[in-house]
Amino acid sequence: MLISPQDLQRDAEAALPRLRQQHAALLSNRAQANRLLLGLVLAGGLALFAMVWLDFSLVRVVTGLGRLAGFAGMMFPPSTGGHLATYLQSMAETLAIAYLGTLTAAILAFPIGFLAARNVIPNPFVHFGVRRFLDTIRGVDVLIWALIWVNVVGLGPFAGILAIACSDFGSFGKLFSEAIETADRKPVEGVLSAGGSALHGHRFGILPQVLPVIGSQVLYFFESNTRSATIIGIVGAGGIGVHLAEQIRVLEMQQVLFLILMILIAVALIDLVSSRLRHAMIGARANS
Repeated sequence: MLISPQDLQRDAEAALPRLRQQHAALLSNRAQANRLLLGLVLAGGLALFAMVWLDFSLVRVVTGLGRLAGFAGMMFPPSTGGHLATYLQSMAETLAIAYLGTLTAAILAFPIGFLAARNVIPNPFVHFGVRRFLDTIRGVDVLIWALIWVNVVGLGPFAGILAIACSDFGSFGKLFSEAIETADRKPVEGVLSAGGSALHGHRFGILPQVLPVIGSQVLYFFESNTRSATIIGIVGAGGIGVHLAEQIRVLEMQQVLFLILMILIAVALIDLVSSRLRHAMIGARANS
C-alpha cells in the first residue's frame, strides 16, 4: 500500500513530541552546539574588529617578507666580530642575573607563601591582603621592573637582579601558597596528636611535602629567567641583551646571529639540567 506525502507529514508531526521526550539529551546537545557556534562567531567578530582597529595588514606583512629575507641573508655566516671573550663574559653575567634574581625572589616569597595559604593562616583578612599584595607585584612585567630599577640604581646587572626578583616574588608567593594549600592534612594532625605545636605541625607536616614542589618551581623559573635576563638587558639592565640590542641597532647581523645561538645553547643546556633536577625532586610529574 502506498503512503501519501500528506500521511507521512501527519505521522511525523504526531511523533515529534514523543521523539523530543525520548531524545532530550541529543536535542540539548544541539542547543549547546548552537551556543558554541554563537560564541565562536562572536569571538571571530571581536578578532576582526581588533584587527581593523589596530591596522592589521597582511599586505604589509607580505611586502615586508623581502626585507626579512634580506636580514636573514645578512646573518650568515655567524661571526663573533672579534668579541668572543666579551660575549662569553656577558653570557655568564646573564646567567648570574637570572640565578641571583630567582634565588632572591624564592627566599623572600617562601615565608609570604605560608601567610597567603588558607590552611596556615585561617584569618580571611590577612589571607586576602597578602594575596592581593602578591597579585599587585606580579601584575607588573619584568621589563617594567627593569626600567624602574635602572632609573633607581642605575644601569647594570644589579638593576636586572632586582627586576627579576621583584617580578618573580609575586609569582612565587602565589605558587608557594597554592602548593601549601594542597598539602595533605594528615601528617599535621599526626604531629599535633603527638603533642606538637602548630608550628611543629607546619615544620614537620607541611614543609616536607611542599619542598620538592617549590624546588621544582624555582628551577623552572630559573630556566625562564635566563630568557628574561636577555630581554631586560636591552633596556640597560646588563647581560648579553646589551650587546644584542647594540648589534641590531648597527645592523651587524652576523654578530646578532652568533649572540642568538649563544642564548639558545645556554637555554637548552639549562633546560636539560633543570629537567633532570626536577625529575629527581618530584619524579614523573616533572615531565608534565
